[in-house]
Amino acid sequence: MPMVNVSLQVLPVVQQEKIYPVVDRVIELIQKSGVKYVVGPMETTMEGDFDTLMETVKRAQAVCCEAGAERVVSIVKIDYRPEGVTIEEKIGKYQTKG
Repeated sequence: MPMVNVSLQVLPVVQQEKIYPVVDRVIELIQKSGVKYVVGPMETTMEGDFDTLMETVKRAQAVCCEAGAERVVSIVKIDYRPEGVTIEEKIGKYQTKG
């Protein structure tokens, strides 16, 4: 299967001061998954095999609950093309080369 992009925004139902720590645990999960990813201010975009990314999305829900969320609302966006799609082709020209 070609590379796909999946963007994930989790909205854990927790007290206001606990939102960032719960989201941090989801980002840590994504980091440990080994997939390419970019953290943005509203969502994290991942690149990889569709099944791997969807398993990561599934696990993110559990991570939120394990961190104390009573409920999790997630917004998932999938960009799929038969020949594949990469993060680099979308935003590479905007990245600073230092």
